[in-house]
Amino acid sequence: MHDEFLCHVTAYGTCEGKRIGVPLGSYRAPTLALALWWLRDRAAWIAERLDPQPDAEHLPSGALVPVADTVPDVPAVLRAWCGDDAQQELVAEELAAGRLIRIATCDETTEYELLAESVDALRMQRTIPALVVSVG
Repeated sequence: MHDEFLCHVTAYGTCEGKRIGVPLGSYRAPTLALALWWLRDRAAWIAERLDPQPDAEHLPSGALVPVADTVPDVPAVLRAWCGDDAQQELVAEELAAGRLIRIATCDETTEYELLAESVDALRMQRTIPALVVSVG
C-alpha cells in the first residue's frame, strides 16, 4: 500500500500558438482517502467557477447566460466524476497500486487535468537506472 500521494490540478490553453499550463493547485496527501477527497474537492471547485449557481450572491442579476448545447459541458463532466462511486473506486485502486492517475476534460479553449501519484512509486522510479541512448 502506498502511503503518500502528490496531487496536481492544471489548466492548459493556447497562447500565441503555444500550449501553456496554469497550475491551479497541488497537495501532498498523507493518505489515499485525503488524496481522493482533494481531487474531488478541486474538481467541484473548478465546476463551480465555470458554472456557478445563477442565484449566487456575488453575481449581478443577468450576469450568466446559457451556452449552446454544442459547447462541451466541463462542469457537468467534473460533477459526474465526483459523484461516480465506481470511478472513485477505480482511481483508489490505481493509486493504491502505485500507478499515476489522470482525469482530464476540455472545452473549446481549455483542458483541465487532475493528476495524482504515489510518492513511494516516484521514489522507486528514481532508483531504477536511467535508460541512456547514444544519438549519432
